[in-house]
Amino acid sequence: MLRGLPALLLALASLAPAPAQAPAAAAPDPVVFVHGWSAEGSAWDEMAGRFRADGWPADRLDQWTYDSSRTNATTAALLAEEIDRVLAATGAAKVDIITHSMGALSARRYLKNLAGGSKVDAWVSLAGPNHGTDTARLCAGVACREMRPGSAFLNDLNSGDETPGPSRYATWGSPCDIVINPDSSVALAGAVNHTTRCLSHGQLRTDPTVFGEVEAHVR
Repeated sequence: MLRGLPALLLALASLAPAPAQAPAAAAPDPVVFVHGWSAEGSAWDEMAGRFRADGWPADRLDQWTYDSSRTNATTAALLAEEIDRVLAATGAAKVDIITHSMGALSARRYLKNLAGGSKVDAWVSLAGPNHGTDTARLCAGVACREMRPGSAFLNDLNSGDETPGPSRYATWGSPCDIVINPDSSVALAGAVNHTTRCLSHGQLRTDPTVFGEVEAHVR
């Protein structure tokens, strides 16, 4: 009787269910980075590198470059095309948008006027002139005129709900950012608004503490 016991135990073991496999982690939403006036997608190299180091696949980090001399409405329409391209390429349902400076304005136009809310989970504004900046009086061109406080573009953008739709909005502004004046221009009604330590306009895009907070927001 005992001689058959090992074979019996082996047979019973083969009937036991296999250990459950841990579910694969869901891929993060693609991030579309929108730079500011007179910049380009490479401005995001440092932040994109931190996302990659934290596990974001490279094909889900889109450092978009656009011609910032155009109107924000034109850029918003191009952004809509870029987001559709990213969604098709990745198979994702939504993207997250991270903006710096003037990039906030075209992205907000997309969310408000081009039904972008259904395709955007989280939106971030770093040093955004959301209510205008006096320094835009020092530069020429239509994009600069649209950044001036009281411009027709900003009056329309900020009329009604400043954070429309289901997207999760957050802003970061610094008391030491001399490009955005007044400092209060960055914050939006309905957003989670952050005031950082003393950082320059560009440092808001590269500061590790700001990155950690942004990463937590878009996760």
